[in-house]
Amino acid sequence: MTDCWRKSSHSGSATDEACVEVARLVPGVGIRDSKDPDGGRLSLSGVGFGELVGRIKSGALDRG
Repeated sequence: MTDCWRKSSHSGSATDEACVEVARLVPGVGIRDSKDPDGGRLSLSGVGFGELVGRIKSGALDRG
């Protein structure tokens, strides 16, 4: 894994409780909770990450 984790500029302030960070991994993309950087991580292929982002943007994963 890499140590180059980034938080989205859309995540808001540093105290925002709904923040995730992403990092480019070989191969794929890693996702982790910014409040618990040493906790669990999700690893997706580049295609899988793109599909996840597309579903988030379309609202397909919205609760409610």
